[in-house]
Amino acid sequence: MFMVKVDYPSAAEEREILRRTTEDRTVDIRPVLGAEEIFALQAIVRKVPIADAVLEYALRLTRQTRLTTGEAPAWVKEWLQWGAGPRASQNLVLGAKAHALLQGRFYVAAEDIRAVAKPVMRHRLITSFAAEAEGVTTDKVVERLLQETPANESQALADGKLPKVIAQG
Repeated sequence: MFMVKVDYPSAAEEREILRRTTEDRTVDIRPVLGAEEIFALQAIVRKVPIADAVLEYALRLTRQTRLTTGEAPAWVKEWLQWGAGPRASQNLVLGAKAHALLQGRFYVAAEDIRAVAKPVMRHRLITSFAAEAEGVTTDKVVERLLQETPANESQALADGKLPKVIAQG
């Protein structure tokens, strides 16, 4: 679902990793959640409402990376060799739903799509030789898509799928 970039640990962190993983000691591991709880949380995430305008925003972001659909801007055709597929759209929406809940909201906003766009899309795009020669990364492609793709947030707030308290603002 996500490709999360994790940098190397600091020297102090790596020293602690070495200590913890190379000593002869028993570690007491206790489960935090069981399978039933995980399934219940997944079901809650899927129930978070998303306005059609926000769903369309996620769809536009991914479809603009596809070179053969006619929806890709010229710069995308220059920078990408391969675009994001339907799973990117699915994971943008599911990730955004989870993000909304973690932010204390019970609906998906465009900001949630933007928050998960890089980790969802970075490993689903393949840059072209031209992009690599210019130092363009997949993160830069996603950043530019986010800058150039309007979210229609005012239309999203008027959507009937959102709770009335939110829609009336």
